[in-house]
Amino acid sequence: MAATGGAALWRRLAAWLPRGPPGLAALLGRLSDRLSRGRDRRARRSSWLLLAPLLTPPVPVVTAMPCSLCPEGAHRFQWIRNLVPEFGISSSHVKVLSSPAEFYELLKVQIKTAKQRVVMASLYLGTGLLEQELVNCLEETLEKSLQANESPNLRVSILLDYTRGSRGRRNSRTMLIPLLQRFPTQVRVSLFHTPHLRGLLKLLIPERFNETIGLQHIKVYLFDDNVILSGANLSDLYFTNRQDRYVLLQDSPEIADFFTELVDAIGDVSLQLQQDDTVQMMEGMVHPYQGDKVRYCEIANRRVMEVIDSARTRQELLHAKTFHSSQQGSSTLPQRDSEASGGLKPEPDTWIYPLIQMKPFGIQIDEMVTETLLTEAERDARIYLTTGYFNLTQAYMDLILGTRAEYRILLASPEVNGFFGAKGVAGAIPSAYVYIEQQFYNEVCCLHQQQRIQLQEYSRAGWTFHAKGLWLYLAGSSLPCLTLIGSPNFGYRSVHRDLEAQVAIVTENKALQQQLQQEQEQLYLCSGVVSSSTFEQPSRHVKLWVKLVTPLIKNFF
Repeated sequence: MAATGGAALWRRLAAWLPRGPPGLAALLGRLSDRLSRGRDRRARRSSWLLLAPLLTPPVPVVTAMPCSLCPEGAHRFQWIRNLVPEFGISSSHVKVLSSPAEFYELLKVQIKTAKQRVVMASLYLGTGLLEQELVNCLEETLEKSLQANESPNLRVSILLDYTRGSRGRRNSRTMLIPLLQRFPTQVRVSLFHTPHLRGLLKLLIPERFNETIGLQHIKVYLFDDNVILSGANLSDLYFTNRQDRYVLLQDSPEIADFFTELVDAIGDVSLQLQQDDTVQMMEGMVHPYQGDKVRYCEIANRRVMEVIDSARTRQELLHAKTFHSSQQGSSTLPQRDSEASGGLKPEPDTWIYPLIQMKPFGIQIDEMVTETLLTEAERDARIYLTTGYFNLTQAYMDLILGTRAEYRILLASPEVNGFFGAKGVAGAIPSAYVYIEQQFYNEVCCLHQQQRIQLQEYSRAGWTFHAKGLWLYLAGSSLPCLTLIGSPNFGYRSVHRDLEAQVAIVTENKALQQQLQQEQEQLYLCSGVVSSSTFEQPSRHVKLWVKLVTPLIKNFF
């Protein structure tokens, strides 16, 4: 279906890139062919899945024009900057965190020391004691700013999902209203509402279930010029015993500016929380579920793409200026001397690429980059991919099954699934994931790919698992040179329904590569390899009704 992206997109982009890096057009052409073969294969084996309900209608894809700056010696992944801004930084500014407690303590420290801005985007803010302590930290920091200056500089912007943040009588909104009442000129709380939940659908679908239609799922937390990228929400489980991933980018003003502008852009097309717990749109803005849907999505697309394109232009100009300056000065001034004299910055050894996926608005950058990475992974390369909810899109599965790299896929065992033990229908969701996992495993076996593609289940007593992303090891390398980290789960929801963002971190620095390897190994240490006997265990028994319903609802969780 057109809504899945598809080969036509890649052919158009390949034809559109005559000025891009050598081989990029051919790369996209190969991806187009592989997606076509995969689509033909799955049409033969499961055409009935076309009956899945409420598929997002096709929308035009917006991509950026390619960058013509391709200096010699640039790393092999520089093609990504044809789509998004490239931020070159020193690896010493990157710190990989490992535990929920470390993440929580860092959030508090960063809030308390912020002087100019606090920007936090999450699915929701919890209502427990740990979350209240975060709110208290915000209140104290805002109070200090107010007392220190008649025109306080500190601004706080919080972006959450409307449906998840409004669930229950005590919710994210009630947690934040005191801040709005005490600091009305300094605090902004935006609640994104998907444009697809409207009309009869909005009236009929009850609370909790309405969250399946689409969400604000981005998780980014920034404080002045420090940025934390994660898949973790602002809730006590994510601060204690729900394993996720976290990376801190320190002293990175350009990256902080980009994510500030991105959150502002989404906030501008979101409902604004008021001091009396009502919500309203900004003046002149189309309403997400009462106004014209097409016009709303066009405005949102334009607003977000302006952020991406303007940042990309700024970085291109900065890159060109730095490149030409270094070329002119290289013969007369050694790099060490120029650094000591306060001239040129050290050459970056790490590059950050923000990857945005907002299919409701026609923005598919993360999908495009992820599919290209999976396609071009060479023989003997290794990809470690992890997701808390194993429900890969068909395109991703086809690429994994049809390409040459080795895959080690880490997923949650039923006991560490976030829905394990839930009441009602939600309690069957772990079984649905087991069924999806078993189907994929059977296909791996049918294609005799067990040596190349290995599934591993994360299991840890008293914990749940929410980590997502991938690590790429080039052929012959014992260390990863690229990682993806952020909010996407590589599933249908991430690609088609929700607002998502992650970053690709590419590094040539051995110390940072070792940090990333240690992170990957630490997660995989708590796992066991999946085999046919795994699905014979009593805990893996899937009821017949779950098997029948899963194909119809798998696109909603």
